[in-house]
Amino acid sequence: STQKLYKFTPKFRINMVMRMGTKQRKTRNKLSVTIRERGKIPLSRYFQEFQEGDKVNLKLHPNVQFGRFYPRFHGLTGTISGKKGSCYRVTISDQGKEKFLYVHPIHLNK
Repeated sequence: STQKLYKFTPKFRINMVMRMGTKQRKTRNKLSVTIRERGKIPLSRYFQEFQEGDKVNLKLHPNVQFGRFYPRFHGLTGTISGKKGSCYRVTISDQGKEKFLYVHPIHLNK
């Protein structure tokens, strides 16, 4: 008996989930600034320096787009582990995995 073998080839590829919009989507409360923090950015905060091993808190500053990290990490605490240009390499622990981010100093609090 002869069997007909059909080779299944899907007409479309199954990819990962596509993100709707940009990474600033659904960040109304994270990127809001209190009335006392509005206005001119202090240069001392913009040019603050850190040493390796310093503990820092990640807090997005909405007026500066440069050196911003993914909003999921807003509010976490990390450790400075290096520097690249004007940004710092911050090591964080995300659900047991060690990750690192390159963050501008204006988004960091000691």
